Amino acid sequence: MRKTLTAALLAFAAALPAQAEETPKLVTILTSDDPQTQLMSMVLTMQSLKQGAQTYTLLCGPGGDLALKDAPATATAPQKPKGMSPQGLMQKVMEAGGTVEVCAIYLPNKGVEAGALLDGVGSAKPPAMAARLLAEDTRIMSF
Repeated sequence: MRKTLTAALLAFAAALPAQAEETPKLVTILTSDDPQTQLMSMVLTMQSLKQGAQTYTLLCGPGGDLALKDAPATATAPQKPKGMSPQGLMQKVMEAGGTVEVCAIYLPNKGVEAGALLDGVGSAKPPAMAARLLAEDTRIMSF
């Protein structure tokens, strides 16, 4: 009887669909105008992406300036130790599959149109952003 029950349980367990591991999700919110802080936010976002996370970066206020085609020098100047700029690493994050958007009020308050943004950078929609932030399986980093 015990062997039959064990065999039945093993057969039942084998028939269950395997639990797929959830892809980790990371939302990085960048508002700082400090170039070292901006670069570190991109370093940690890139490392999370390399470790299998799905990344989403929201740029607001001075952080949004990273997304401009005509970005300030602080966003494009290389920093030690690898000679990477905050904007340059942000672009590498995007090339590797990360999503980058400016906050919904950035463009109108900056006085520019969407054409001022780098290719591939969008404008966040508040309902979608709120859903990302409230998702149970999301980690949030804020700089």
